[in-house]
Amino acid sequence: MFLSDELLRKWEYTTIQFSRLLLIISFFFGAPAVSEPGADYDKVIAEVNGFKILSSDIEKARQQLPQKFQEYPKTVVDEFLLNNILNTRLVADAARKEGLDKNENVAQRLQRIEDQILNAIYFDRKIKQHVTNDKLKVRYRDYLQSTNATIEIRARHILVQTREQALEVIGRLKNGENFQDLAKSVSTGPSKTNGGDLGYFTRDKMVAPFSKAAFSTSVGEFTAVPVQTQFGWHIIKVENKRNL
Repeated sequence: MFLSDELLRKWEYTTIQFSRLLLIISFFFGAPAVSEPGADYDKVIAEVNGFKILSSDIEKARQQLPQKFQEYPKTVVDEFLLNNILNTRLVADAARKEGLDKNENVAQRLQRIEDQILNAIYFDRKIKQHVTNDKLKVRYRDYLQSTNATIEIRARHILVQTREQALEVIGRLKNGENFQDLAKSVSTGPSKTNGGDLGYFTRDKMVAPFSKAAFSTSVGEFTAVPVQTQFGWHIIKVENKRNL
């Protein structure tokens, strides 16, 4: 693939910056990645002094490049990355043969880099082990309840006069009946004509028991137990939540 004169000049102009950046990136390729047999993503594409470079190494390096380098053809960038990783490895091997890795200052710098990499990998693994979507949802819900940020929700409700009536409605909802249709047929509140739709409201716009139950309910779900206020007994369904 041929580059235009203008693109070639830009390429030559940025080569030095590019090379310096790749020297930093190359620290992350001190050992071969774990390969999966038959996976093109981890196919060995080069080897120097027993050190294997995988196609995934090139891809990882390319993803770390600044956006301005993405305008160059992928084949050109990949070849440049491969050459720089190979050259960096060869020079590093030569430095080791001369004992530079035993130099006190160099050893300290290498130790700091190793510590940073181990720190990043350690926390990444711990996060993947202990952080789940369910736990994130719970923490986010707790945050929303404790924060002073203004949040509003859109909800529907069905208002009845006794707890027994409310429990009957909840049973019908659990059996698959439509919330909006039930609100129109059994609710005693003025919103029944709109299927119980109350629109958007903030926590302070409703009486405390109603707000507490509504803001504790996930989007798309309804309260599993009746909510009592001075107006009667409510079953609340949350349609949406948003920050103001």
